[in-house]
Parts: sequence; C-alpha cells; structure tokens
Amino acid sequence: KGGGGRPYVIVMIGINGVGKSTSLAKIAYYLQRNQCNPLLAACDTFRSGAVEQLSVHASCLSIPLYHQGYAKDPSAVAKAAISKAAEDGNDVVLVDTAGRMQNNVPLMKALAKLVTETSPDLVLFVCEALVGNDGMDQLTMFQKALTSGGHARPIDGIVLTKFDTVSDKVGAALTLTHLTGVPIAFCGTGQKYNHLKPLSVPFVVQNLFS
Repeated sequence: KGGGGRPYVIVMIGINGVGKSTSLAKIAYYLQRNQCNPLLAACDTFRSGAVEQLSVHASCLSIPLYHQGYAKDPSAVAKAAISKAAEDGNDVVLVDTAGRMQNNVPLMKALAKLVTETSPDLVLFVCEALVGNDGMDQLTMFQKALTSGGHARPIDGIVLTKFDTVSDKVGAALTLTHLTGVPIAFCGTGQKYNHLKPLSVPFVVQNLFS
C-alpha cells in the first residue's frame, strides 16, 4: 500500500493502440495472483468504447471497476477512484489513461495534470517491442511532459507489448533502457492474462551475441 492507508497507485501511459488497457488487465491478474486486491480506474474518458473495454477485463477477472463515463476530467475520476478503493479496502488502483500521440500538447498537459494530482506510486510507460527508434521519441516526449512545468515525476518503468513477436530483435528494449535509465518492468508475450513476464536479461544478452 501507499502511505497512510492509501492504496498503491499505478498509472499506465502511452500512445494510441499499444495495448495499455490489455497490459493493465494483465498486471491486475498478476497482482491478484500475488494476494493483492486491485481496483481498475477507467480514466480514458476520451476514446469511445474505452470504458466498455476495461469493463470486459474487470468482469473476466472479477475485479471492481470505477468509472464516471465519458467527457469527464480524468484527474477527477482518478482521484475519486483512489478514494473509493480506500473506502472499499482495495490495496492497489490501476489507472487506465487515454492514448495520445507524444506531440499532442493539450493531451500531454492533461496527462501531466493527472499524474501531478494523483501522486502515483508507479508510472508505467507502455510501448510495442517492435517500435524501433520511434519508441525513443515517444518515451522522451512523455518523460518531458511529466517533468516539465515544475513537475518532478519521471516515468518509473516500461511495459513492452508484443515481445513474443520480436524473436532475436531485442535492440529496442536495450536502447530504451540504456538511453533513458528507465527499467523494463514487464514484457507482454501474448493475448492471455498470464502472458506477462519480467524481462529476461540472459535472453537479451544471448540474442545480442547470437
């Protein structure tokens, strides 16, 4: 848990279509398997169908979902979800956010506002393992958005999706971590909830030198 009985708060961020919601559900499953009691917070109040998508995951996993529908302030929804989790005894809140391109200034400012106002314990950046050099640009711009304007909340970790499709092409994983210092927290390796694992350093090293 966070301090003072506050739930541990994880915010998932990234561009459109990289698998944030699915990755969030996989992490929720992982937490369940490790005796945690998570709550999902639907803070993508922008994309049509986002709340329904997360609702399906919540139903499949038998995990409570907090939402206020669409066209709401994501920061307010996230804060309300954290309060609800504290009331109901959920020890982790997983915050789903709207996908946004790294050069969309208004949406990046809104994301920085959410992160600043909710003070999450963990901020995870989700990107595809096949992204190549653009992944570096994405991560740098998101990092800049979260640490500019007086904010001091860097990204804590990376979730690489579609890691099962890269075969021996592990350079993106190495480059992202080496150039930014942000560690890879998890790798997505398929479509099922249990298809999530920590990065295997021996696997990466072996493929780099094979």
